[in-house]
Amino acid sequence: MDEKLLAKELETCLNKELIPFWEKLIDTEFGGFYGLMDNDGNIDKKAPKGGILNSRILWFFSKAKKELFDDSLRPYMDSAFKLLINNFWDDEFGGIYWELDHKGTPTDTTKHTYNQAFAIYGLCAYYDATQDKRALERAISLYELIEEKMRDDKGYLEAFGRDFSPVSNEKLSGNGVEAKRTMNTLLHIMEAYTELYRVTDESLYSEADFSSDIQALHGKVFSSLEEILGIIEEKIYNPKLKRQEVFFDGDYKSLIDLYSYGHDIESAWLINRAVDVLGDKDVAARTEPIINMLTEQVYKEAYRNNSIPTECENGKVDGKRVWWVQAEAMTGFYNGYQKDSSKTEYLDAVFGIWEFIKKNLVNNKLHPSEWYWYVNEDGTPSYDEPIVEPWKCPYHNGRMCIEMISRIKFGKR
Repeated sequence: MDEKLLAKELETCLNKELIPFWEKLIDTEFGGFYGLMDNDGNIDKKAPKGGILNSRILWFFSKAKKELFDDSLRPYMDSAFKLLINNFWDDEFGGIYWELDHKGTPTDTTKHTYNQAFAIYGLCAYYDATQDKRALERAISLYELIEEKMRDDKGYLEAFGRDFSPVSNEKLSGNGVEAKRTMNTLLHIMEAYTELYRVTDESLYSEADFSSDIQALHGKVFSSLEEILGIIEEKIYNPKLKRQEVFFDGDYKSLIDLYSYGHDIESAWLINRAVDVLGDKDVAARTEPIINMLTEQVYKEAYRNNSIPTECENGKVDGKRVWWVQAEAMTGFYNGYQKDSSKTEYLDAVFGIWEFIKKNLVNNKLHPSEWYWYVNEDGTPSYDEPIVEPWKCPYHNGRMCIEMISRIKFGKR
């Protein structure tokens, strides 16, 4: 396989499979998208609707419209946008609820920082695709809310009640620990702020009426991103083990020996993206070794049999091949190859993972198709895991297709 053929196959995956699949999930009665489908294609129209799923769908259709110049996608992004600002939005206390029932009534009013970050991410993509200033205004308000209510002097916190009183962080913890801070939440705050910084750059939207307030906001987001990258460098990244730690107490003490391969390779290219958007040479110089080492170490420690296992806890590898890990590995390794074309092993890994995905992860019982949640080491799919649920979305594999097509065809990064 060569890169041009890969790009062609990814265009087919995006345009003929993923986009049509998610179009079928739109809820024309109550808005947004249905929240649950099993592996046989049966939709539960009364399942709850998660904020993360809705924001990621908003991002996916908005980004696809922008990149493909496809106005037919507008109704789908509009449906997710309207549910977000009309139903998920808390007009009294601010912020995005965790979950609604199928009719759009809040059922879990938790305010999680991770959820707010993905709402910013989706709203920025919607603004980028439509120039609808309502989306930018909402994204800015969520940024200000996070900075005011969801952090302390050491960095970002996790879970809050509706009124922003602290609550348990069980939603973003795992592996038997409850974390005060997590690498995962910080990563996606960085991702959201990167897009907010990009879309508030007036040079990109000369026709827009950028006020002095938005210009000032642009500078604040720059400072926030600098701080986040500094936290990653000083607190999250473990230079001895050449990986990121995952779960922390309030003072950034790691709570568990856990190596999350998928998050590390995803982080490598997302940190690279943040640094590129910031355009600060000092920040770039400090983060470059981390980006390179995260990529190199995941390749060395985890790339086996044309795929990446889930994680390694206390020295024991979880061999399941999860859908999102494979998608992020493709983008992460290709990013490493773009940075250094002598690293042909990274390009070979991209080709190998794509062949693994086509052979093992695509649910060919569905037309159009999506990917199984995971396959076991022997290649058997996770038949009991839904193909759509609050965490199973078009964000990772859809983004991989969009990113890879753009990088291969146009050299973007």
